[in-house]
Amino acid sequence: MEPVYRTIIGVARVVFAAEGLKFTVKGDEHIPATGGAVIAVNHTGYMDFTYAGLPVRTVKRYIRFMAKKEVFDNKISGPIMRALRHIPVDRAAGAESYRAAVDDLRGGELVGVYPEATISRSFELKEFKSGAARMAIEAGVPIIPIVIWGAQRVWTKGHPKRLGRTNTPISIAVGEPIQPFEPASELTAKLHATMESMLHELQQGYEHPAGAYWVPARLGGGAPTLEEANRMDAEEAEAKAARRAQR
Repeated sequence: MEPVYRTIIGVARVVFAAEGLKFTVKGDEHIPATGGAVIAVNHTGYMDFTYAGLPVRTVKRYIRFMAKKEVFDNKISGPIMRALRHIPVDRAAGAESYRAAVDDLRGGELVGVYPEATISRSFELKEFKSGAARMAIEAGVPIIPIVIWGAQRVWTKGHPKRLGRTNTPISIAVGEPIQPFEPASELTAKLHATMESMLHELQQGYEHPAGAYWVPARLGGGAPTLEEANRMDAEEAEAKAARRAQR
């Protein structure tokens, strides 16, 4: 029993209903009822993690998400994140969080990760980091891919929040478990290819207005291409590094 997590989920469902969000979930039968697994989720918006938790409730389970340390340092979100037993990630020193995630996986937990590490401004899949694959291999657990589409319309990087009643449709697909194998680079490549195929399939049943900021350039939207988005990310990272150097 996890009263805090259950309460947070209850509040989230009330918020989702108030926003008029229309969820379509398929493949939730792939969530294991017991045992550890890495839950790999694509990253298009700030609310992804709240939506990714919906399929696992079919078997009454919870996800321990790996999230940046700054969220835990916040006086409001920090106590909540710790109560939900999420895992803080210090990007400057990630060994401790990696070890905590592997320990949780071996203990039978579902650990949620964003293989892209940051939000994709293009809404296409960015290059994946190898952490999800390495954790699955070391812990001896499968990777469960989850793809979400429509979350970027609610709140994403560089655009205003739309947290009112928007009646936004959000599609979620859960893929078949991917059993771990070495090397991690090949497992990462398989995960990326699987999630890309799932994403394209999910997008086929979704309406994409021409020129809309949340629609990928590939589908006629106004989002930057993956290459343009990567360049923007690199420029932002350089600017942050410069600011840190000046302190």
